[in-house]
Parts: sequence; C-alpha cells; structure tokens
Amino acid sequence: MQRPLAASLLTALALPLALALTLTGCSGAAVPEAKDTRAPTTPTGVTATAGSAGTVHVMWSAATDDRAVTGYVVYSEGRRIKDLPATTLMTDVVGLAPATRHRFTVRARDAAGNVSAPSTTVTATTLRATAEDRTPPTTPAALRATPDGSRAVTLRWSAAEDDTRVTAYDVYQADTRIHTVPGTATTAHVTGLRPGTAYAFTVRARDAAENSSPDSAPADLTTAPSPGAPANTAPTHLTATATKGEITVTWTPPDTEAPVTHHELHLNGRFATTIIWGTTPPPGRATYTFPVQDPPGTRYTVTLRAQLPDGTWGDFSAPRTVVVR
Repeated sequence: MQRPLAASLLTALALPLALALTLTGCSGAAVPEAKDTRAPTTPTGVTATAGSAGTVHVMWSAATDDRAVTGYVVYSEGRRIKDLPATTLMTDVVGLAPATRHRFTVRARDAAGNVSAPSTTVTATTLRATAEDRTPPTTPAALRATPDGSRAVTLRWSAAEDDTRVTAYDVYQADTRIHTVPGTATTAHVTGLRPGTAYAFTVRARDAAENSSPDSAPADLTTAPSPGAPANTAPTHLTATATKGEITVTWTPPDTEAPVTHHELHLNGRFATTIIWGTTPPPGRATYTFPVQDPPGTRYTVTLRAQLPDGTWGDFSAPRTVVVR
C-alpha cells in the first residue's frame, strides 16, 4: 500500500512544479518582432548623363534603413521604369526619344515594402540623332588613380578625340562598368571601395552613336588597410597577354620574407588552377602560360593570389582583362 501512496504523493507534488515550469516557459516565449514601418532614407547625389540620342545614364548614392535597403526604383517622367537590387547604384535608361529633355527620380525600398520619398528630380537631354557613325573615339590616355581615404579614388585622364564628339567616358573595374561621366569631363570620383584591396581601373570614351574606344591602359590602386589590419599581400604588376591558342601572365610575387611556391590563378572570378614551383622559384618576376580553346574575342578577367608562409591564401591582385586571339 505504500508504493501507490508514494506515487500519489509524487504526483501531487509534481503538478504544481509542472505548472510552474509551464508558466516559466510561457513567460520566456519569444516576443513577435515589431512590424517594420520605417521607410529608407531618400537617395541622394542623383545624376543623369545623356550618352547618346537614345540613352541616359542615371547614378545615385546609397540610401540607409533601420534594417536594410533591399532595392531601388527608378522613375522617368513619374513612371516606374526599373527595379534594381540594393547593390546597384546606377543604370542605363534606353529607348528614349532623341533631342528630348527627360526627368528622373529614384526611390529606395526595404524588405517590408516601405519606400522612401522620391529623390530630387534630375534632367538630361538626349543628343540629336546623326547620320550613321561607325568610327569610335580614340583611347583615353595617361590614366592615373589617386586614393581618397581607404574607400574612394579619383581618376584622371587625357581627353579622347572623335570624328563627331565624345559624349561620355565609362569607367571599368574588372571589365565591369562602374561609373560614367559626361564627355566634357576628364575626372571621375569612385566610391564604395574596400580597405586594403587591390583594384585596376580602365576608361573608355563613347560617342553619340554608342561607339566605344579601346580600353585605356589600366591604373592600379591598393586602398589603405583598416586600422590594425595586416598589410596587403597581393601579387603586383600583373600583365596578361594573349597569343593564338594561349595566354601568358607575368607578375611580381608578394614579399613574404620566404619563397612563394604556390599561386592560384582565377579567371572571371573562378578558380582555374594552382601554379606550383617544385623547387625554389626564380627570383624577380614570375611567368606562366596556359592554353585556351575559346573562340577569338572571348574576354577573360585574370587575378592571382599567393599562398603565404603560414599556409593561408593572401589577397587577390588587381585584375587584368585579356581578349583571346
């Protein structure tokens, strides 16, 4: 008779305890996250530049949000014409009427659907349509890069020439256009860079018929590292040259106070191969040639990084663009 009594007593004692635990568990339940009703800030620094008789290049500075900006909406004459991701701060508006003034605004949005107020309205007048023009401008010369802190750079170059006129200059980084300025400008201020990173910039001139010049010679820049961060360990002075059926890259390995026997070669941002010296590598510049089977005109962006003495991989070099022959 004692065993059932003991069980009953334990059950009677357990009920209040279980109730207390249940109440405690309830009191610690997650509180639903408050609804996001705050809109992002209004995009600033909006500019519009006519690049031809039918295109305008629109740019702006990033907006901010209490959580995160998820995208931007571009309007022309009050009509919504483009939805872009938060990482995109410029766009080309095409198919416009020639010799016409066009108005643009930009708004930021967040994940909850909140939309900022419209930016200041900017205008650009498309160029007049001209007779067919197939002659590109000459190549911009003497490109140079001057750092502006650790996250920006000012580029300067000598003006190109054209049989009609240069209407815009396009700035490229790793074969991707990142900035555009009017054809009357020979400077550009590029922001949004990362500290302690190697970059290579090129510039192309463009005319009203959308003919683009060849790339300028690249201008390399390594931004200053963040306070307390280690120095950049990227290979330097990278060149990439194409001959029929192969590409040759040359570079200067980083100074690691020990021989650098391994380098990684990346093409278009993807790992391609590891370059290994079985013995002590030769002093000075290194050279590597590899075959290519892609058709002529194929473009590659080439980068390298070295394996450091501690076994980790160092920083990537400034990129180089090469065209298969």
